[in-house]
Amino acid sequence: MRLSLSLGVATLPFRIYCLLIKRPYGSLVFYRKGMMESRLLIKGGLTVGAGASAVADILVENGTISRIEPAIEAEENMGVIDATGCVVCYGLADVHVHLREPGFSEKETIATGSAAAARGGFTTVCTMPNLMPAPDSLENLKLQQDIIDRDAVIEVRPFACITKGRSGGEVVDVAALKGHCVGFSDDGSGVQSQERMLEAMQAIAAEGSILAAHCEDESLLYGGYIHDGEYCKAHGHKGICSESEWGPIVRDTELVAQSGCRYHICHMSAAESVAALRRAKERGLPMSGETGPHYLTMTDMDIKEEGRFKMNPPIRSAADRDALIEGIKDGTIEVIATDHAPHTAEQKGRGLKDSAMGVVGIETSFAVIYTHLVRTGIITIEKAIELMSENPRRIFNLGGALRVGERADIAIFDITTPYNVDTSEFLSKGKATPFEGWELYGRCLATLYGGKVVWSEK
Repeated sequence: MRLSLSLGVATLPFRIYCLLIKRPYGSLVFYRKGMMESRLLIKGGLTVGAGASAVADILVENGTISRIEPAIEAEENMGVIDATGCVVCYGLADVHVHLREPGFSEKETIATGSAAAARGGFTTVCTMPNLMPAPDSLENLKLQQDIIDRDAVIEVRPFACITKGRSGGEVVDVAALKGHCVGFSDDGSGVQSQERMLEAMQAIAAEGSILAAHCEDESLLYGGYIHDGEYCKAHGHKGICSESEWGPIVRDTELVAQSGCRYHICHMSAAESVAALRRAKERGLPMSGETGPHYLTMTDMDIKEEGRFKMNPPIRSAADRDALIEGIKDGTIEVIATDHAPHTAEQKGRGLKDSAMGVVGIETSFAVIYTHLVRTGIITIEKAIELMSENPRRIFNLGGALRVGERADIAIFDITTPYNVDTSEFLSKGKATPFEGWELYGRCLATLYGGKVVWSEK
């Protein structure tokens, strides 16, 4: 159902709210994205948070959630959004995105990437360190932070590198960087040395931070670029075996036991990885993991000879997909993250074999999960919000929740009207997505960050 704005005497489509705001005595002024209405009432939505859902109203005052109640009466000086038929939740949080700046602005920028995130209902994202220069020092991290401060429309939290230059060699000065980053990662490259990884874990544990691990044993890749499965064999491609992912997880589990480091597994794709994490959790180790919408909804037999189906790790078998689903259902996997990885059209237009690794998904993430996991009864809407907002915020100490007194980071999703994924509408510079053309439910109609409307459906 389309959002609408009540002006006392009429109800207008939500897109008009992007132009007009109710003021005292009925006067209207032009509204620009990024401005903040001092009092905004969101009425009639299905509010979801803390494992529960209920139809309720939310009052936002001066950028803060001031009331959440079954019925709040609109007053003359309030903007009112009718969210009937919509899911209303705290802003989604993606702990694994690539915004490509500094160094690769032809692929994405902080401005375009954060706008795309807002369009997807995200109010907090954590950006990975595949940058130039790599954020392995305070000086280099400041280059990125300055761009974030200037251009981001939502909260963007950077990861610092684990090793200098993401080379797998010398460990960065964790103590110096800790207060300026959300955690440490060499994403895009696995730390190959067990000794170096243990050294990094000990340093990160000493500072109470978290390590986000790209788990990949490069000795097992053999030039592969898709899953070493049925499609690979049928079409003469080179495959990436699952052990290249789960082997490092097994190795690092013992290092976590030695160091006590908080350890988060990035982009899990294999059944054996789920089993390894489950065993680690049974031992009480401080480990968590994420998977992505494409791994939960596709198999290697769904891919085509196009660059938009190429990512690392690859989409794997039906058995892997089912194990990942079971992992999110039983709490082994606590986070859904997109691994949003934009490239230029030329870099993704070289076919399955020769295209760059990485696809985009931040503008479709909620809708894919809602359509294929919630509407089908695999998980509840409460579980989806836990995986996409509450758990990542808890694990990475991001803060925020749908409760009174919190910053008004709110996303509103239309769950009744289907739409088709059209990449020409994307705000991201990257257009390569395996979800192109899919019919989905759950388009984000509006995103508020600190009470400001940073995205609204036109």
